[in-house]
Amino acid sequence: MISISSTASTMVVQSVVHFASPLPSLGLTRPYKKPSLLTSSCRCSSLSHKAGTGATDVKPMLPILKRWPEYIPNKLPDKNYVRVFDTTLRDGEQSPGAALTPPQKLEIARQLSKLRVDIMEVGFPASSEEEFETVKTIAKTVGNEVDEETGYVPVICALARCNHRDIEAVWEAVKYAKRPTILIFISTSDIHMKFKLKKTKEEV
Repeated sequence: MISISSTASTMVVQSVVHFASPLPSLGLTRPYKKPSLLTSSCRCSSLSHKAGTGATDVKPMLPILKRWPEYIPNKLPDKNYVRVFDTTLRDGEQSPGAALTPPQKLEIARQLSKLRVDIMEVGFPASSEEEFETVKTIAKTVGNEVDEETGYVPVICALARCNHRDIEAVWEAVKYAKRPTILIFISTSDIHMKFKLKKTKEEV
């Protein structure tokens, strides 16, 4: 989408990049370096006219790239900013037939980073050794790929049940990321509390 507005001697061109295609083939082997979902502006001089033609010589300047908002847990520094939490790599695998291999999960994490997802929940490390190693690999790679132009780097998050073993497994996997996060959950339905956890509501 491109919008153009002009005032007096200055014309401002604004463009926003939209993604309209599915993921490309799983063959990317290097981090994506350029910002993709940013608004850029270029200022163009409209004062120079070609003699006798009425045409205007437009001389664009370099685009203005915005810095990514500072990440502060549980707080948005800009009230107009929408923080995106994506759980494709964890809850997405709960769909029938959606089991992903470690290389596929790493590739999807890279694609989510290209889309500038703020927080990506990448797995459930306590579920298996393979899942633990996959989460750790994503934390070490995608979780450390900082875009130098915008300062963007994703928060790498993983899921833990409310017990020490799960929490420790998550931390050992995500601690290599620049922005690691642990998501802890516990069942709260009456049936789960009574028959699964065997605890009262107050205990939970």
